[in-house]
Amino acid sequence: MRQQDRRAVVIGAGVAGLATAALLGREGYAVTVVDKLEVTGGRAGNLEVDGFRFDTGPSWYLMPEAFDHFFELCGTSTHDELTLTDLTPAYRVYSGPTDPAYIDISTGVDNVARLFESIEPGAGSAVRDYLARSSTIYRISLDSFLYTTFSGPRTMATRDVLANLSLLFTLLTTSLQHDVDKTFSDPRLRQVLQYPAVFLSSQPKSAPALYSLMSHTDLVEGVRYPQGGFNALVAAIEKQARNAGARFELGTEVLAISTTKRQGKRKAQATGVQVVDSHGVKKSIAADVVVSAADLHHTENALLPKGLRTYPERYFGQRDPGLSAVLLLLGVKGRLPELLHHTLLFSRDWSADFRAVYEGTEPTRPLRVSESIYISKPSATDDEVAPEGCENLFVLIPAPADASLGFGSAYREQSPRIAAIADAAVDQIASWIGVPDLKERIVVRKTIGPADFAERYNSWSASAIGPAHTLKQSAFLRGRNASRKVEGLYYAGGTTVPGVGVPMCLISAENVIKRLRGDTSGGPLKPSLDK
Repeated sequence: MRQQDRRAVVIGAGVAGLATAALLGREGYAVTVVDKLEVTGGRAGNLEVDGFRFDTGPSWYLMPEAFDHFFELCGTSTHDELTLTDLTPAYRVYSGPTDPAYIDISTGVDNVARLFESIEPGAGSAVRDYLARSSTIYRISLDSFLYTTFSGPRTMATRDVLANLSLLFTLLTTSLQHDVDKTFSDPRLRQVLQYPAVFLSSQPKSAPALYSLMSHTDLVEGVRYPQGGFNALVAAIEKQARNAGARFELGTEVLAISTTKRQGKRKAQATGVQVVDSHGVKKSIAADVVVSAADLHHTENALLPKGLRTYPERYFGQRDPGLSAVLLLLGVKGRLPELLHHTLLFSRDWSADFRAVYEGTEPTRPLRVSESIYISKPSATDDEVAPEGCENLFVLIPAPADASLGFGSAYREQSPRIAAIADAAVDQIASWIGVPDLKERIVVRKTIGPADFAERYNSWSASAIGPAHTLKQSAFLRGRNASRKVEGLYYAGGTTVPGVGVPMCLISAENVIKRLRGDTSGGPLKPSLDK
């Protein structure tokens, strides 16, 4: 069979599914993308209410080289597809509730060192060393740990890895919290260097210090914003898929992955998917390759029979699902200069927050959620996301990965617990940033709860982002992007390698292509997609 005659089905039209469809199409596959939702984007969705346009998922544009590389693979460029705005300062940090002061983080090693030194004598020099190391680890990770399928014995045996083997071992066996705490004393500085663990669906005491590389992305490379929000990014990626010939069947749910046993072969063969559309009509879509960009737990335990599961239920019983979240979408009348585009509210002692989210019980957090929260105000940068004279706020409140916390009001009837969490968050923001009339100025309020993640995205344990990046769930220990029992079945997205986040989803799509080619190398493909 000629490659041009090969058919592929991609399950899920989120970032990973769209990117995979684009790259498969450029490889010559006839691609069909199937998603049970009526819209593309998955977790990177958007919601329009009374003139406000909310992103309902990712909001930090980090790792620009991952986006640049993806668009190059598609024969275009980030410059041609997106309008990016540099955020300066990158973000603001409040340490409350008793301290009304805040610190603004401007990126660049010199700026960060100057700030750290002004807060803690000696910390300026220390953070220069810390960031130099994080940049080194970031570069090694791009070359050896991210753009790889871990299917070859020499994948990680690169010159840089071997030269830094002792350092890498130390960072893998030390927690991010310990690594930072041993060098910096001020709680605010510690939190600035440790908070990226939350974006990895983990906590500082559980994430390996290797993830100090994340500080390279926000403190060295800087933070950008795509005009139009992540909705514009999703549209740009979808455009690449359609340009490559992908066909979309939205509002269509996959019921099963079709397989056949091959005589004399150990593995079954993927032959397509069984689906049902929004009218209840069932049909089959044939394919030579199936790529599931859906949640891995759902893919394995709902779409495959027991005998063909590489990752059965017992596998997930030993895994950490990471965190969930309550998302609060607020349209506010009047301006809020107290908030930047990105603002972080950190409890002075945030150990109680992590106990509430990851251990489930904490007397000082009766709502079982964190008081360390994240706020995005895209209206600071984008005039199109809110009516004139109003602000658009996206608030992320970390919560346990527990669907019983309930649904929000964005798509379903809101549960009382989610309403109470949202009420408390509004009161907290008003108090910490000094805007006592915030509640009265809210003209639009929508919420999204853990149960929404479970229902809309088939998310395992209602996780908001994906499995936590602990030592046992990092790199090749996170799993593999191909089924061991079904030939032609591959995985993409935040629940497989290399991990969570939009850049990782783009990389996971590329790793599917590497797997199909039998490419066991580390590092990105050439932009020409030469074989």
